[in-house]
Amino acid sequence: MTGPPGEVRRAGGGAGPRPDAAAPASQGIGASPVRPDGALKVRGEFAFSSDLWVDDMLWGATLRSPHPSATIRGIDIGPALAVPGVYAVLTADDVPGDRHYGLEVADQPVLAVDEVCYRGEPVAIVAADHPETARRAAERIMVDYLVREPVTDPEAALVAGRLVRHVPIRRGDPDVTAEVVVTGEYRVGMQDQAFLGPESGLAVPADDGGIELYVATQWLHADQRQVAAALGLPVESVRLSLAGVGGAFGAREDLSMQVHASLLALRTGRPVKMVYGREESFVGHVHRHPAILRYEHGATRDGELVYVRARILLDGGAYTSTTPAVVANAATLGVGPYRVPNVTVDAYGVHTNNPPCGAMRGFGAVQACFGYESQMDRLAEAVGLDPVQLRVRNALAEGGVMPTGQRVEGPAPVARLLELVRDRPAPPPAGDDPRRLPGGVANTTAPEQVVRGVGYAIGIKNVCFSEGFDDYSTARVRLELLGGEPTVLVHTAAAEVGQGLVTVQAQIARTELGVERVVVATADTSVGSAGSSSASRQTYMTGGAVRAACRAVRAALAARLADSAGRPDADGLEFADGLEFADGAVRDPAGRTLGTLVELLAAGPVEETARWRHRPTRPLDPVTGQGEAHVQYAFAAHRATVDVDPELGLVRVVEIATAQDVGRAMNPEAVLGQIHGGTAQGLGLALMEELQVVDGVIRNPSFTDYLIPTIADVPPMTVDVLELADPHAPYGLRGVGEPPAISATPAIVAAIRAATGLPLARVPVRPEHLTGTG
Repeated sequence: MTGPPGEVRRAGGGAGPRPDAAAPASQGIGASPVRPDGALKVRGEFAFSSDLWVDDMLWGATLRSPHPSATIRGIDIGPALAVPGVYAVLTADDVPGDRHYGLEVADQPVLAVDEVCYRGEPVAIVAADHPETARRAAERIMVDYLVREPVTDPEAALVAGRLVRHVPIRRGDPDVTAEVVVTGEYRVGMQDQAFLGPESGLAVPADDGGIELYVATQWLHADQRQVAAALGLPVESVRLSLAGVGGAFGAREDLSMQVHASLLALRTGRPVKMVYGREESFVGHVHRHPAILRYEHGATRDGELVYVRARILLDGGAYTSTTPAVVANAATLGVGPYRVPNVTVDAYGVHTNNPPCGAMRGFGAVQACFGYESQMDRLAEAVGLDPVQLRVRNALAEGGVMPTGQRVEGPAPVARLLELVRDRPAPPPAGDDPRRLPGGVANTTAPEQVVRGVGYAIGIKNVCFSEGFDDYSTARVRLELLGGEPTVLVHTAAAEVGQGLVTVQAQIARTELGVERVVVATADTSVGSAGSSSASRQTYMTGGAVRAACRAVRAALAARLADSAGRPDADGLEFADGLEFADGAVRDPAGRTLGTLVELLAAGPVEETARWRHRPTRPLDPVTGQGEAHVQYAFAAHRATVDVDPELGLVRVVEIATAQDVGRAMNPEAVLGQIHGGTAQGLGLALMEELQVVDGVIRNPSFTDYLIPTIADVPPMTVDVLELADPHAPYGLRGVGEPPAISATPAIVAAIRAATGLPLARVPVRPEHLTGTG
């Protein structure tokens, strides 16, 4: 398994045979088939949601609040209606159903009712025959605001009682003491998901009075539920199809333009398209929660952890979104992948008048990891141990107990991952080539000014939804003869957001049914829910559902075989378990061919639908935080090597070594892509990515001023992939997408600390933090 940049090694783990090892097809599980959407995207021919078009289409635009906090005393839409080409102008009074929506708590107005709670909140919407006409008309709407003083400090919000959720974790002795104690306060800035495809979609009124909505989203059925409630329609009258998604990373879990376009389409009786510009996109979706983290670690003189005490405060912004889940993740994962006998953690999420915050890759775990890994480096220095040695000494292992009391079932190779990145060869010195120096080709950095540092970090992340949530996915699989060739149609509502899920679904069908020709239908709401493409859950959950549906198809085919063999009483599923489906044939355990799929399908197609759930989880105890809240834990480690010009405050990440246990590499190239991508986002948070929010106003809502890593910023990476099967997961797999984004940030900051000796308790690290000028 290879791929630029850097080097990849795959290693097994001696964990025994992989569970559920069905007969492989040449493009099945473990292979890396070409993505069906890959060439189209490279050539610029792929249709994203912003490319949608239909005859007689109108364009929608949104008027947004210029104030972070204000009372609305009146709205005059007359000037907008007077603009030629305008077909509708709507406010909260025109919402026929529920005026509020939300993923977990319905507290966010479809359109502002009598107040606005953040700058950019939607107040009114316009439909016109041209996008510029719609925007000009929206600007003519007159809103009478009584401006209020916004609450933008999360500490002040907590004092003022704006609490969203408090999750306490209590384990062991809260008053225990230790020989060595280190404390620290750390801050994480507001990071944006920075996807390239802005929010967009097309709403088409249907003949039955319902709506057909084509949209880029992460959870079709959650959108359907919320849109139907706002429109005052039965759920079945709102039908969603997934349009091409130009990235997501959590920001498309919440609604953006879905209800607005649908309202305008139903009012005008014509299709309505809405596409956000980049500045509007920055206020039109949620962001990563900024955090203030205070930690105290106590240990013995030889570095054995005795206790961890932590207070984590997360700024949820104006509305709830996924803040409760983010708070729970920060609390339950707040001490990291370590054995800690005594834990006191309090995690809080609060409402402010800052932009709403919600899901972003690694949500909750990213903020906590920066805190606890920074502490582990301080503790290593205090007890005189190497940073990796201290971590290995305290590493969680299989059978270990989390601060919630939950036992880790399955491999937990924390020590091994750390040792793998530690033992990688060091990258060579930069030399005199200006392209390899922090100042780059601008030639601002003299080689003698450069100091090098190396830093380590490891993170832990839960996979799938937690705390007793009824987490499931649905798949429909149809096997039939098309053109005389066995063909599988896989249909789910799982959102392909760039992670390669479409490819994996086809790989599973090929492996389970032994058929090379597989078609994956467009995701829509005509099939049961697949849940959200978040929490690293889709390959786990929808993969499990596709596998279950394929095995039901196998059972139906086995029943046909049993009937033809004079065994009509044979149990199809039990019979199928002993059969091999490969190369278009069905064979018994001795390898004898019992029949071909062409023969078996002559009697007609076979179609089965399966709903698949993971093992149950339970809510946390509200007082102690104890409980089996999570399905699965995933681990990744990073070693970062950086060169720093302390005089100019410039940093160049020279190389990143990473190691991750993926359980089973379902698609090795896709796994590599996820590890590279997550690591790059962690690099962005470490060095450059932050929405500058001042008094509730985003000061840098553009890709000119909000910086993300480019190809010039992302260094070579070396990757070690472990495949230690999780006994509870389909094919033994682990969710892959989030762990790389968790430990990359603290590893890079640790390397900068090692190079400069500075404490660096905030991310992203800015030049002024290194030069002492800010």
